[in-house]
Amino acid sequence: MALKRNLTLKSENMSKWYTQVIQQAKLADYSPVKGCMVFRPNGYGIWENIQKSYQKLLDKMEVKNAYFPIFIPMSFLEKEADHVEGFAPELAIVTHAGGEELAEKLAIRPTSETIMYDMYSKWVQSHRDLPIKINQWNNVVRWEKRTSFFLRTTEFLWQEAHSAHADKQEAIDLMYEALESYRKIAEEILAIPVVKGKKSESEKFAGAEITTTIEAMMPDGKALQSGTSHHLGQNFSKKDAFNISFQNSEGQTEYTYQNSWGLSTRIIGAIIMTHGDDDGIVMPPKIAPTQVIVVAASQDDDIVRKTNEIKKQLIKADIRTSVDTSDQTSLGWKLNDAELTGIPITLIVGKRELESGNLTASIRFTKTKQKISLDNLVSNLTNLLDTIQANMFNKAVEKTNELRFSAETYDEFKKIMLENRGFIKAFWCENKACEKAIKEETKATTRCLPFLFNQESAKSPKYKEESGTCIKCGSKATHRWLFAQAY
Repeated sequence: MALKRNLTLKSENMSKWYTQVIQQAKLADYSPVKGCMVFRPNGYGIWENIQKSYQKLLDKMEVKNAYFPIFIPMSFLEKEADHVEGFAPELAIVTHAGGEELAEKLAIRPTSETIMYDMYSKWVQSHRDLPIKINQWNNVVRWEKRTSFFLRTTEFLWQEAHSAHADKQEAIDLMYEALESYRKIAEEILAIPVVKGKKSESEKFAGAEITTTIEAMMPDGKALQSGTSHHLGQNFSKKDAFNISFQNSEGQTEYTYQNSWGLSTRIIGAIIMTHGDDDGIVMPPKIAPTQVIVVAASQDDDIVRKTNEIKKQLIKADIRTSVDTSDQTSLGWKLNDAELTGIPITLIVGKRELESGNLTASIRFTKTKQKISLDNLVSNLTNLLDTIQANMFNKAVEKTNELRFSAETYDEFKKIMLENRGFIKAFWCENKACEKAIKEETKATTRCLPFLFNQESAKSPKYKEESGTCIKCGSKATHRWLFAQAY
């Protein structure tokens, strides 16, 4: 039990638990560069599986992968005023290279709109060149003052996709389709329930006309923005920006309508916080780097041989499997290690198991054991993994629902935010002054205006229209916005 001896209980202090469990489960470690982190294989394996899952959805949207430079001329960032203003405090800037001062300073990529759109302006001449839909799997740098593993680091990994269209509605439709793809990843792969909605004017992406988001609720009552999709309009394509123009079918010059959307490694933090418990990480089977670990109960030749046979059988069936036949640690240590790192199923192979034909399966999510017959082992494990995945999502939904509130008055709003936190639905007049005052007084921000239908309304979503008064100023309000304190 030594592995868990110094692990703070999540139920007592989630913040300390979060930092400790990431290091003890060997997901990540501190880098010698302040604010940066090292992805260890256990952590990077999660990101690789997210990539594989999301790449299928990118392919469905006919988005192609490419790569653009990490260095961006400062003049590019300055072409879109809101964009440069939004990122200026976070920029890392290169002033010298090759022993000389640069004629033009270079920003290390905080996001790739500008470097990509400079190329789009060269590639787009005719309506026949459109749409362009390109994705990058890359790293970006945003100079953060306060950092936390996965959630907020100076350098992080993500995918960022950028599209250009001749038709505005086509662009907007793709923005919503991209957002729906994020819901699918979060709920169907990561087992994290989310709310889809639109950001307020103050909270939208720098340079966007519309920003949409998926918002997840963590067990401590704080929200986590988990993926965003933006419609940029013509803010980057107009002549005084990047001049991404084309000849339409009638020979007239027009400017493209554009989108961008991104999902980063902060979603790994959401997995850890949503599903972990006092004993360590709990990984959803669909994303777990190792879905099943087969552990030999002793060094008996027959047991070791059978353990390796089972591994080969499961790998052949596309179940991500590892084995532990080491004589360096006890069986208890091995089981404890599997529990700490969150492997969904641990199969124990011992003398009794071989004699009975039934393996002992330790299920991480429920902390229960059950017998699994060696006959039809693959189908039995596949069904069990599917059941675990579904039950993890259901449990997360229940927890999120416990942290959903409505407030009719500002006093009620403040009381909920002080005692419970969580999502609060409340009328807001959509005045920036009220939004700012609420944030200053309660630390709660507008997370989004939720779509009326959360699941499949990928195109042209609707928002619930109501008649009410703003909880802060009492002015007329027509929508209940979702508020929360956030990471």
